[in-house]
Amino acid sequence: MTTNQNGTISIEISDFLLNCFVRSPSWQLSFSLPLSLLFLLAMGANGVLLITIWLEASLHEPMYYLLSILSLLDIVLCLTVIPKVLTIFWFDLKSINFYACFIQMYIMNCFLAMESCTFMVMAYDRYVAICHPLRYPSIITEQFVAKAAIFILARNAISTVPIPILSSRLHYCGGNVIENCICANMSVSKLSCDDVTINRLYQFAAGWTLLGSDLILIFLSYSLILRAVLRLKAEGAMAKALSTCGSHFILILFFSTILLVFVLTHVAKKKVSPDVPVLLNVLHHVIPAALNPIVYGVRTQEIKQGIQRLLNKGW
Repeated sequence: MTTNQNGTISIEISDFLLNCFVRSPSWQLSFSLPLSLLFLLAMGANGVLLITIWLEASLHEPMYYLLSILSLLDIVLCLTVIPKVLTIFWFDLKSINFYACFIQMYIMNCFLAMESCTFMVMAYDRYVAICHPLRYPSIITEQFVAKAAIFILARNAISTVPIPILSSRLHYCGGNVIENCICANMSVSKLSCDDVTINRLYQFAAGWTLLGSDLILIFLSYSLILRAVLRLKAEGAMAKALSTCGSHFILILFFSTILLVFVLTHVAKKKVSPDVPVLLNVLHHVIPAALNPIVYGVRTQEIKQGIQRLLNKGW
């Protein structure tokens, strides 16, 4: 037990309790099975996609390396969030260690930003493929992918470090029950008796700077792609060009739509149950991860053929 600068007594907390659906506890049972199936689908589909790209020499190309990065990020995000949520749903194991909570907070923020950045790099890849096809082999190389991977890691790992550090340094005197299924920054920091203005401002600034800049560049890339496609006059060229971008565009829609709905429910939190943003926050870590590899597997002929060849070999 310690006293902070304001003279308020704060209790040394060793762990937090994650209280998922405060006002709708019956949701835990209702969503446990669908969430389990989505988790298994995400793990299995991304695993198959990674193995296929790794073993199939024909898929050792920059576009598929970027897709591998996306799959790895999806797997880490799922494993960071969903198993703990399921243990709460099934076994009512709500406790999470103090430091484990902030590690989860860091991974969620960092890898979500890394995923957004990967979508931006993939959009640039499609822009070069459509708008500068003759220069594509010289621009989008394995060295480009390696540099992009370093940029994705460095930018987001460094930018999101202050989020858990700022939260972990707060004095907690408002109890240890987090009204969320995960250690979201704002859900945790509101338990503190300190001023959390800096936490809120940094979370807001980092979110809009990282995700906002990525979405702007993605929109710009697709605007240029659309302009280039509309100028194509060769028969079937437009359909082929749009087909190469279709899978990526669908993935961005999955990612951004759920994120947008999550933000809107927070803005209109007085009109919706507080449990709705909690549910959307959990789903945002598993639905895109489950659908991303399926969309690419269904829409990309090379990946479908690679999976079929592996199955024929005994996989």
